Amino acid sequence: MGRKKAQVDTKPSAKKPNQNRLSSAERSALFARRESAKVLRTILQGDARRQAVGSIKSLVYSPSVRNKRATYALVCQTLKYLPVIKDVFHTANVLSSKWKRQEELMYIILYDILFGQEALLAGDAEKFLLQKKDVLQAALAKLLVRKKVKHVSDLMTSYKISDLPKPRYARVNTLKMDVESALVEFKKQYEVCQDAMVPDLLIFPPRTDLHDHPLVKSGSVFLQGKASSMVAVALGPKPRWEVIDACAAPGNKTVHLAALMKGNGKIIACELNKERVKRLKDTVELAGATNVEVKHEDFLNMSPEDPAYSKVQAILLDPSCSGSGTVVDRLDHLLPSYTAESDVNRLEKLAAFQRKALEHALSFPAVERIVYSTCSINQVENEDVIKSVLPLASSYGFELTTIFPQWPRRGHPIFDGCQHVLRTDLIEDQEGFFIALFVRKGVSPPGKHIRDVGNTLRAVQRRKMRKINSFFLLRTLGLLL
Repeated sequence: MGRKKAQVDTKPSAKKPNQNRLSSAERSALFARRESAKVLRTILQGDARRQAVGSIKSLVYSPSVRNKRATYALVCQTLKYLPVIKDVFHTANVLSSKWKRQEELMYIILYDILFGQEALLAGDAEKFLLQKKDVLQAALAKLLVRKKVKHVSDLMTSYKISDLPKPRYARVNTLKMDVESALVEFKKQYEVCQDAMVPDLLIFPPRTDLHDHPLVKSGSVFLQGKASSMVAVALGPKPRWEVIDACAAPGNKTVHLAALMKGNGKIIACELNKERVKRLKDTVELAGATNVEVKHEDFLNMSPEDPAYSKVQAILLDPSCSGSGTVVDRLDHLLPSYTAESDVNRLEKLAAFQRKALEHALSFPAVERIVYSTCSINQVENEDVIKSVLPLASSYGFELTTIFPQWPRRGHPIFDGCQHVLRTDLIEDQEGFFIALFVRKGVSPPGKHIRDVGNTLRAVQRRKMRKINSFFLLRTLGLLL
């Protein structure tokens, strides 16, 4: 504990002449293992501190990672087998202090030796473990005997999750291109249709990989889930409004607000974490959202009496939460710290912060609309928070208002008005979100705001896409079964 780890070697050394004779496949695999080890170190260190820099996907698909597909596969598979890998190393006891300082690279290589692509192993670290292969395989055999199982798959039972595929969603950034143009472009290569509820959202078959698509790399399209895309639409900001995004990073909802506002008005995007501020700025720049002002500031320290915020008409509050509704998407279930039941003390602390942030949002004098959302399935972070602020909200003239009335899943019945809030289901929708909208009495009903967004599409196209939607969703259901 506390020892300083050596930096993972991220590229082959030019001083080793044998590496100059590697095949292109071996060299690519060598780079991928070292990139994977670097990402894995960031993930495991953040998990140990319970302060993740980002999701596993966001870290792997950052611009600094070159071989994204191979790195993603290696990181995920190594994390999946990590309990077995650690037990094998513990039993075999083959790592010297030199190699223990590069334990993430050792994890990656041992995964390849035992379960992956041994044929492509090259490099000094790889050579060291290959020399210990018999000892490592013997340690795995002992582990199977000790656990009283015959196969490695039996060891993984407690770590398995559902492999049920879900559609790939992608949101068109209408600051850069229109939905119809995006559909035309994607249909050259993919089966795709338009979502019936979120006008700028596209639906692709499960496992469609769009990370390297030019429209995604250029910021014309963002990979964003359906529930996440519903949040900004629920707020319904109008062009020329002033809006606060209270906990904005990584910024997908921020730039969605900017698109709904057609690049007009002003969005104040707040983020407390310095590392996440950089990512927020990168997202805003990629989207071309020139009406966004990024502030490295705690939303709770922004005074409602400050004249700078006297014209703010809407607040999007998507505070830190347990993330229990997105564990499969974020791959958090692969982390060593993950358990099916969240820590009660942590949930209570999160709920206290969420409640405080929502109370603060309600106190801004000119605000007409507030959306509170989480990617959590826990009642304590959702309905309990809403119920606790209802008296205060009423004193400020706010009331809960129904959003997306066609959506069937609503809040848990623990307070009057629970039918107004919206839930997505972790099983049926494959992501668990919660969205609530507060509207100050006397302002326009929410349906008009959402209709204004929908009316940007031609009525004829909407009717045509509704038919396509029905056909495609039936095909998707067939894929899911």
